[in-house]
Amino acid sequence: MREIREIQEKAGGTQAVAQGPAELGIRFVGSGSEYFRIWIVNLLLTLVTLGFYYPFAKTRRLQYFYGATEVGGHPLSFHGRPWAMFRGYVLAALLLFLYNIASKVSPIVGLVAFAVLMLGWPALWHASLRFSLASTGWRGLRLRFTGTRAGAYGAFALLFAVLVMFVIGVTLASSTSQVLKSHALVVILLAYPVSLALIPAGFWLHRRYQQGHLAIAHEQTAFDVGAGQFYRLCGMALLYFTLLVLAGALAIFGLTKSRAFAMPWTITALVLGGYLVVLCVIGGYFVARLQNLTWNGTRSPGLAFRSALSAGALIQLWFKNWLLTLVTVGLYHPFAKVANARLRLESVTLLATVNVDELVAAQGANATTAMGDAAGDLFGLDFGL
Repeated sequence: MREIREIQEKAGGTQAVAQGPAELGIRFVGSGSEYFRIWIVNLLLTLVTLGFYYPFAKTRRLQYFYGATEVGGHPLSFHGRPWAMFRGYVLAALLLFLYNIASKVSPIVGLVAFAVLMLGWPALWHASLRFSLASTGWRGLRLRFTGTRAGAYGAFALLFAVLVMFVIGVTLASSTSQVLKSHALVVILLAYPVSLALIPAGFWLHRRYQQGHLAIAHEQTAFDVGAGQFYRLCGMALLYFTLLVLAGALAIFGLTKSRAFAMPWTITALVLGGYLVVLCVIGGYFVARLQNLTWNGTRSPGLAFRSALSAGALIQLWFKNWLLTLVTVGLYHPFAKVANARLRLESVTLLATVNVDELVAAQGANATTAMGDAAGDLFGLDFGL
């Protein structure tokens, strides 16, 4: 009997290995018509209150999208407090207002204000990530962000280096000395190619910090994508952009030779159409490849992600969304948001080698502040999929 049990245990272990990790699919069950009602009310109240309703509108939007996102059959939840977000929103708006005032006093004062704002930005971004993750729930679990504030400044180190070059160049340019002004031109001209060369590396530092400090219960993620892959992605996007722009320019030049296309309004329409094509094709390609690169490289000891977002499908969806939004004078926007969320979310699968019920039992709480969340959203950063 003992030998039989040993054989059964070995067979069971072999079967478990063969089965591999459990796949928790992600489904988005929201609809455009449902979100339209939330969106139109949010829009009207934000306009009526001159923007002060925005944090409350954002809370309603996040609650809907999180609740409509199911991971392994269980919906996410958003627990952020709108009044806490409102305080952060007011602080961010005040900082932006003070910067605008300072920039009108003199270029030097504006430059100093911009430098101060940039120096405080990583701290606000760090607070935003902590708030966003701590406000996200799944099966009673709360997600956490474990990155430090010093790590946030490290993620922006290359950006700061480029900004220092521009600050030095502008400072020299404002000098009365002709010698210093000539040096300023050299510094500024150097800053442009250096900044372009550092963009992929800076982008990699940003994603490595963000994706490498996600946590749920005792699971802590790491990011194992190298900077070279970000350079390859940016290089391919730049190549496609160059080829597309050249092809578009040649096409427009050829069409304008015809008398029927020589009218100013037709030239304007062709240029706008070309811009839309470049935006959808290059933007869709870059976003799809970036999502796959980011989430396929994010894993913890017991959890991993598999993202298989098709660039072609995303490009087609963006074309459809833009055209219908233009035709409906913006009213299709909520339907576009829902369609975009469904395509991108449902292309991701959560792979679990750990028992998910054990994660639920190991629930941990994490209190955080909402101050940085509004700041991050005000400046147009998106920390989700």
